[in-house]
Amino acid sequence: MLLCLGLSLDSTTALAQTAPLTPSADYIVAVIDSVPITNHDVRERAAQLRQKQINAGKPVPPASALLKESLDNLIIENALLQFAKESNIDVDANGLSTEEHHQAVLQKLIERNVPSRIKVSDAEIDAMLQERQKLQSQANPDIELAHILIPVPEHARPEEVAQLKSKAQATLERLKRGEDFGTVAKEVSASPEREQGGLLGLRPTNRYPTLFAEATRSLSVGDLSPVLLSGAGFHILKVVQKKLNSQFTITETRVRHILLRPSGQLSVSVARARLTDYKRLIEAGKADFGQLAQAHSQDASASAGGDLGWATPGMFVPEFEEAMNQLQPSQIADPIVSRFGVHLIQVLARRESALSERDMRDIARNMVRERKFAATYELWAQEVRDHAYIEYREPPQ
Repeated sequence: MLLCLGLSLDSTTALAQTAPLTPSADYIVAVIDSVPITNHDVRERAAQLRQKQINAGKPVPPASALLKESLDNLIIENALLQFAKESNIDVDANGLSTEEHHQAVLQKLIERNVPSRIKVSDAEIDAMLQERQKLQSQANPDIELAHILIPVPEHARPEEVAQLKSKAQATLERLKRGEDFGTVAKEVSASPEREQGGLLGLRPTNRYPTLFAEATRSLSVGDLSPVLLSGAGFHILKVVQKKLNSQFTITETRVRHILLRPSGQLSVSVARARLTDYKRLIEAGKADFGQLAQAHSQDASASAGGDLGWATPGMFVPEFEEAMNQLQPSQIADPIVSRFGVHLIQVLARRESALSERDMRDIARNMVRERKFAATYELWAQEVRDHAYIEYREPPQ
């Protein structure tokens, strides 16, 4: 995803929504290294920015702010395109619109110039690891609960349920007065673990029933839950121990795709339409994804039915990964365009995997680099702009 190339207006969310821009005559508003930017160019970009805000449900800034933002973005983009030309950077334009070609050139330029400027220290990696491990352990600590169950028969009468609830409440009062939980559990509980004093064992929070996990999430070691009711009966829980889980896990995705590469004989729009047709046939049960990939995909994965194996975050280009992350297993995304071509993506499965220390550090390094990318890009783009010749003429309207 191109950063800061004219399609972000998060800073404008506090501004009031305005009416669409009114028509205006065309003329040159600025020149960047002999390349003109016209009033029409600025207004077209402003309309895109306005629509993006509307689609996102965000307030639309005043027309003057939209025009200024659009002009600034176009100046940076044209300065970068001129720099790419001077650096002999280009991509095959076959089948690409002018806008798509410019985006591809800019992406290649950014990849060549920005990542090498990002430096990550061991201290920054250590800090990222601590941050991630803290978040994960807080979300799913290892806990051990002790449990007392007072069952309620399936067809119990209301008065019988009330008596059993009173028994459970009286048991909780005994525990609050200091009686030993294990002794009371052996006397009162009907749960299978009663002979172990009601101990359920140390396990991650998400491996307990949701009722138990939610009731004890905010409790400290030694605390008792209130009386809880489930389909089995009344429950009383005690937090015996709680340990932060220091193991770092990551979500891996098993994904496959069909890739069509635009060329002089295949435009982006035709490739997208063809993949849309493939999706329709697959979802109707009239075609098999793997067989279509073997027959048509222009990627090395074609022989494996498009299977790209298990992927960790950051393995694919942002456009591909964004579409992939929105899918549930077995779902197929609408065709998406990346610098490699047009993709039809299907997620096959997901899993949580424990990582080695080396893997953890590699992922933490990538996270730090990602955090630094936007700021590094902004500084570099400003340097390119500062070296460009910019002549302002009539302001946009």
